Amino acid sequence: MKKINKILIANRGEIAVRIMRTAKNMGIKTVAVYSEIDKKALHVKKADEAFCIGQQELSETYLNIEKIIEVAKNAHCDAIHPGYGFLSENPKFVDACDEAGIIFIGPGTTPIQLMGNKIEARKFVKELGIPMTEGITGSPTQLLKNAHKIPLPMLVKAAAGGGGKGMRIVRKSDELKQVLETTSREAKNYFGDPSIYIEQYIEEPRHIEFQVMGDNYGNVVHLFERECTIQRRYQKIIEESPSPTLTPEIRKKMGEAAVAITKKVGYNSAGTIEFLVDKNLNFYFLEMNTRIQVEHPVTEMITGVDLIEEQISVAAGNKLRLKQEQLTQNGHAIECRIYAEDPENNFMPSPGTMTFYQQPAGENIRVDTGIEKATTIYSFFDPMISKMVVWGKNRNEAINKSVDALNDYIIHGIQTNIEFLSQVLQHKAFKKNHISTRFCDEHSTKLLDAIRKSKSGTNKAIPLLAASLYAINVSKLNTHANTWEKIGYWRNLIRFLFSDKESTNAVDLISTHKTDYQFNIESKKFNASLIEITKNFVSFFMDKKKYDAFISADTKGIYFITIQGNHFKLKRNDVLDSTETSSSGTSGEGGNNLFAPMPGKVLVINVKEGQKVKRGTVLLVVEAMKMENNIVAGTDAVIEKVNVKEGEMVDTDKQLVQLKISTIKT
Repeated sequence: MKKINKILIANRGEIAVRIMRTAKNMGIKTVAVYSEIDKKALHVKKADEAFCIGQQELSETYLNIEKIIEVAKNAHCDAIHPGYGFLSENPKFVDACDEAGIIFIGPGTTPIQLMGNKIEARKFVKELGIPMTEGITGSPTQLLKNAHKIPLPMLVKAAAGGGGKGMRIVRKSDELKQVLETTSREAKNYFGDPSIYIEQYIEEPRHIEFQVMGDNYGNVVHLFERECTIQRRYQKIIEESPSPTLTPEIRKKMGEAAVAITKKVGYNSAGTIEFLVDKNLNFYFLEMNTRIQVEHPVTEMITGVDLIEEQISVAAGNKLRLKQEQLTQNGHAIECRIYAEDPENNFMPSPGTMTFYQQPAGENIRVDTGIEKATTIYSFFDPMISKMVVWGKNRNEAINKSVDALNDYIIHGIQTNIEFLSQVLQHKAFKKNHISTRFCDEHSTKLLDAIRKSKSGTNKAIPLLAASLYAINVSKLNTHANTWEKIGYWRNLIRFLFSDKESTNAVDLISTHKTDYQFNIESKKFNASLIEITKNFVSFFMDKKKYDAFISADTKGIYFITIQGNHFKLKRNDVLDSTETSSSGTSGEGGNNLFAPMPGKVLVINVKEGQKVKRGTVLLVVEAMKMENNIVAGTDAVIEKVNVKEGEMVDTDKQLVQLKISTIKT
């Protein structure tokens, strides 16, 4: 068997760590590259060797082909694995590896060029007689002229796109012009190619993809399907296998179609063929992803195949070890993508510094992540923190185990989608498989209401007591607790003042004896018995019921508390008065200051000082975490001052535009 001895991973985060894990099992040395901002990252720690290749700009680091090739040569690497994203589908990178005599662990340039461009891929697949939706391509001007050929609603996409980036649904013809311009600009920024195309949008579609694997000898297999229908912003957040949608007959037909496409293109690595499936189980070719996918662990859990190991083996020049007739689906696996984002704010990315991190563990629970403790999530990268994959004997068992695991996934200090994912899995429509790619759009309001209802089911006194018990006792621990965690215990009369979004509550410690405490909260007495307290954890009895709470505090006096999967946030006001800076991407009625919704880069400025604007006018576009964010006027106004320039990096405390509120006569 041919073998690779040393691999450079041209990526970061969880996928870099995941590749290293398999490489180590295969006895292969690994080399990491990193930007200065990632110098303490887990993938740097896990590698046998690591090299810094720049500061923070992606073009200077993870997208810098010359630097990566230079490091690979100097480190005497046999091969480079690109992971996904970044350079994984860049034919120039493949050519650079070939010229340097380094093995690229992935497909050749021909499949990447052909299938990486959605327009060319559609032409190619159409010749095979595989069904697909109608579409047209061209410049924004040409597409606007010919758009009448495609019925509404229509989907506008970046031709060289992937991962849901540069994709929008248009339901009204008067929206098309701006969408075409925005999508073309995003396509150029993300993929270096401004080409876009339009296709008919299938209502109530399912998104189902087939994992394929090929070698250099013409052998191809599929490793069955993944249901990827649950999405937000056209990006997957929950994937599962087997698909609860497909019949054995449709699964067989789709698998055969996937293999036919893969063989025809001469594919020689791991990839996916993606399909849309309508409510009548008609399927349509969507695209091919010429790389390992984010959700590949789902397939690994139900087939028992290490896809990265197969990739490395094939890249070394070995024949595919898998036979179609030997591959089976065993049990059911569900993946939940954990994102730093705020579901209540249209899933806006939520970079920032964690105050506590604890991931679930146990039999048949797998967490792929690039972190191992509380850290800072930067706006320069995608907001995905990790992937949690759970296996069960059947779908119901996998759902229940996933909910339990999400309850044990604790992240404090930043907004995440953990509670939202839990509510999706528990939703009646999801359990009955009454879903489409619009599931989150259609159910988000009720899902968010369910989160609030779940919290309201917890007695309001419980998080207040948990925070108070922790504040009183934390100083006794051998920890480096910050000021807010320590203050309070030394006073003769202990009173805490905690506030949430709705009210401020005083918590008075009346008496204490050993582990028994009596508190007064708004003239009502509560008896609590302390069971255990450790760093970031307190357990106590109240009214013969046991409560376990995970607790952390930031430097501004914000307490983050998780009890039974419900997350609470309390601001402590009893000693210091700290003023939080709030910002929004939209100016509200009467507001005259606009701030960035998150740290990012100013891409476009559409206005100038003295200009009159109407409510809803897009004033600026800020890019953060690979996503464009429109900064819009919340009311009719006059631009009094523009404080930024295009290309400037901004933080949330940077005032972008100052408005003078006015009434505009039309």
